[in-house]
Amino acid sequence: MVFANPIYLYLILLIIPLILWYVMKQKHQPTLSVATTSVFQKMKVRTPLTFLIHAPFVLRMLTLVFVILVLARPQTHESLTESEREGIDIMMAMDISTSMLAEDLEPNRIEAAKQVATEFVSNRPNDNIGLTLFGGEAFTYCPLTMNHAQLLSMFSGVSCDLQAYGIISPGTAIGMGLSSALAHLEHSKSRSRVVILLTDGENNVGDISPLMAAEMAKKQGIRVYTIALGSAGKSKQVVAQLSNGETYEEEVDNQMDTKTLQTIAAATGGIFYHAASKTRLAEIYNDIDKLERTKMKVSNYDKYYEAYQPFALVALLCFVLEILLRLTLLRRLP
Repeated sequence: MVFANPIYLYLILLIIPLILWYVMKQKHQPTLSVATTSVFQKMKVRTPLTFLIHAPFVLRMLTLVFVILVLARPQTHESLTESEREGIDIMMAMDISTSMLAEDLEPNRIEAAKQVATEFVSNRPNDNIGLTLFGGEAFTYCPLTMNHAQLLSMFSGVSCDLQAYGIISPGTAIGMGLSSALAHLEHSKSRSRVVILLTDGENNVGDISPLMAAEMAKKQGIRVYTIALGSAGKSKQVVAQLSNGETYEEEVDNQMDTKTLQTIAAATGGIFYHAASKTRLAEIYNDIDKLERTKMKVSNYDKYYEAYQPFALVALLCFVLEILLRLTLLRRLP
C-alpha cells in the first residue's frame, strides 16, 4: 500500500500533545471534600465503567488518526507487465561416431559436448530446440520442442554406443546430419532458424555431401554454426570394440575437415568455431547464445486503486460510537 499524499501523515504527531493534555487534565479534576470516608470503604472503586470514562477520548483520537489516513489517500498498487516473446527454432546436429570417445576433452568429447549443450538449452526457455545425431547415418533423436525438460532428459541417453555396437554404420556423415536437421526447419514459420553442427571428423560416408547440404540451408535462409571439436595432432581413440564391451585404443591423427566446416558457415551466414577444450566449447555456445537472442518487448504499467474507503468507514464508526457513549452511559448532568 502507498499514499498519494504522504505529507499528511505527519499530522499524526499532533496526537502526542493531545494525549499529554488529556493526562494533565485528569490530574486536575474537581474534588469533593467529605467528613468521613467510611461510607465509601466497602464500595468498589474501580469497575468496568471506570475505564469506560476514557473511551470517548480514545475514540476521538482514533477518529483523528483514520481521518488523517484518509487525507493521505491510501492506494493499492498493481504492476502489469506485457511481454512479447519471439522464440527461434534451433536444431542441434551432434556427431556420435566412436572418435567422439577421445579423451582430449574431459571426460571425453561426447560427454563434454553433452554437458555444454544442456547448459545452452537451459538458457533458451523461449525457443523450439531439437536434436539430430549422426555417425555413418543420421536420425532425429528429438524433434523441435518447447518441452526442454524432456529434451534435457533425453540428452542423458546420447552416446557413441550406437556406432560402437554396430547399430548404425561406421563413418561420419556430416552432410546427412546437416540435411536431417534442415528437414525439421524447412517448414518452420519462425523468423530465425539455426543449426548448430558439431563434429570432430570429416565427411567420409553418406549420399549428401556437406556442401550440398550447405546449399540447401542457404536457399532456405537457415544459418549454420559449425563447431570442430577436438585438439590438433593425435589423440587416443577407440579403434575396435568387442561384443563383450572390451575396447581397443590407439593414438591416431585427428582428422577434422575445418575447411569444409568454414565453407558451410560462410555460405549460410553462420560462424565457424574450433573447440580444443571444454572451456572453449562453453565459450562458443555462450557466443552463439548472445548472437541468437530471442526478441522481446516488455511494457510495464503501474495501476493505482483508491483504498481510503475502509479507513473512512472506521473513522465514522469511531465518531458515532463516541457520540452514543456521551449521550447514554457517559451522559453529563446539567
